[in-house]
Amino acid sequence: MGALILRAINPGDRASWEEAYRGYRDFYEVPHDPEAIDTVWGWLNDPDHETRGIAAVEGGLVIGIAHFRTFARPLAASTGLYLDDLFTTPAARGKGVATALIERLGAIAKAEGASVVRWITAESNAPARSIYDRVATQTAWVTYDRAPEA
Repeated sequence: MGALILRAINPGDRASWEEAYRGYRDFYEVPHDPEAIDTVWGWLNDPDHETRGIAAVEGGLVIGIAHFRTFARPLAASTGLYLDDLFTTPAARGKGVATALIERLGAIAKAEGASVVRWITAESNAPARSIYDRVATQTAWVTYDRAPEA
């Protein structure tokens, strides 16, 4: 692997970001809705939107992405960073890219005074969980989703 650069996602990353993001959507079997992809891209490039992104770049191409946002933690009277999406391209796997992205989020959290970096993953995602078990602590919390009222 050449020199790995971790930096904010920027407008010039569109093509290689989209390839990585489509790979992420494929992994979770989410259809490639062009409108949804454009929406997320717009969020990442809107300084007023809460969603931010980090690109892991090698040779000028995005080989890993992390989308995250700040969230309030009223019980702790603090804020945290929530990692919404983490993905590395197949060619980048096993090379420390995901770990580097998570470590970068830890550094951002420290710089911003956040008390935690938090994320969820599919229980069946064993490759990712093997990384997460090394770099974080699994919690006892159970996640629920409820659809909005009709």
